[in-house]
Amino acid sequence: MDIDKLFKKSELIPAVVQDNENGEVLMLAYMNKESLTKTLECGDTVFFSRSRNELWHKGETSGHFQKVVSIYSDCDDDTLLIKVIQTGAACHTGSRSCFFNKITDKEDK
Repeated sequence: MDIDKLFKKSELIPAVVQDNENGEVLMLAYMNKESLTKTLECGDTVFFSRSRNELWHKGETSGHFQKVVSIYSDCDDDTLLIKVIQTGAACHTGSRSCFFNKITDKEDK
């Protein structure tokens, strides 16, 4: 695959991380060309931390690794969907998913 086409619009692209088994959306992170290349090489997710301005191997300090099962790009080749086998929590807060702050849904109305 030619990964250069994914970075024509921007040096960073969003990566939605989804549990391969149940489809739960675990987190959203960003990747640059180097982090995607490292992800493809090692088989675990490696992201680019915008706050630290450096690569971030998910699970390296927490032990909560994400083993990559598959990676898809969207129709515009500017967003990734990464299906993983998650070890432990995906969120730095200790939650399984980063998406736990409910704002609203149809049942609330």
